[in-house]
Amino acid sequence: MNLHNTSYPQSSGPEELVPSRYALKIGEIDVLVVSDGVLPLPTTMLAHNAAPAERAAWLHDMFLPQDAFDWALNAVMVRSRDKTILIDAGLGSDPNLHLPRAGQLARRLEAAGIDLSSVTDLVLTHLHMDHIGGLLVDGVKERLRKDLRIHVAAAEVKFWEAPDFSHTNMPQGFPDALRATAKRFVKEYGPQLRTFDETQEIAPGVIARRTGGHTPGHSVVRVASGGDALTFAGDAVFAVGFEQPDWHNGFEHDPEEAARVRINLLRELAETGEMLVATHLPFPSVGRVAVDGEAFRWVPVFWDY
Repeated sequence: MNLHNTSYPQSSGPEELVPSRYALKIGEIDVLVVSDGVLPLPTTMLAHNAAPAERAAWLHDMFLPQDAFDWALNAVMVRSRDKTILIDAGLGSDPNLHLPRAGQLARRLEAAGIDLSSVTDLVLTHLHMDHIGGLLVDGVKERLRKDLRIHVAAAEVKFWEAPDFSHTNMPQGFPDALRATAKRFVKEYGPQLRTFDETQEIAPGVIARRTGGHTPGHSVVRVASGGDALTFAGDAVFAVGFEQPDWHNGFEHDPEEAARVRINLLRELAETGEMLVATHLPFPSVGRVAVDGEAFRWVPVFWDY
């Protein structure tokens, strides 16, 4: 897999007018951020513990609509030596949720010249359907290697045996869809799962680390080589989480722990200056973290053409 010069679409058409992939180098490791599309959700999902007036003020200051807006869905491809690693697999297609602008990952990997059969390892930050649904699309499993290794925290697999939604705040239908998708995924891919407790080296310079919070087994993935580093934070960080790290996201199964994880991770990245990518930050979501008083500030990188 050659990730160089892959930030330009190979086909023309209205669907490709907006860039959907962005390539960068972390030392000797190739990284490609790929958009799985966008997921329209109510704005209350950003901060269901915040006063409505405060949430409305933040949305106004960010020039965002007050009722609903599009959450980005980002996944990451990594090439380290002889390993080709996909981090998260996108939403896929759930006909009951009517989300036609999401679930674009397989098509966009193909447009980037990446064959699913080249993927040696898959890392799942957690088992929410917008991170595993792409593996359940018809025809995808048959295109994957038979010896594909799927890395996920053991605590995550255990949690979805009997998931607790009592502290979440999701739109109607989402808990049932999440539960059903996770159950189906474990049934179909169980033999290929490689679980870990706290950390797991996936390839040279690529390490998964369980953080918990968002879900009990939620993990982040750090890519480091030649003095450069980037962390894919999964759902530990949302756009509102820099200025308001204590605001609770509706998909967090343990909101208070998720806030602690978020603050600790943002402090780490602010201290080191390492780059950050996250699932739901606006594509390509590559940036750094700065301390801003008692909170933080996201500093997007300048695109490298």
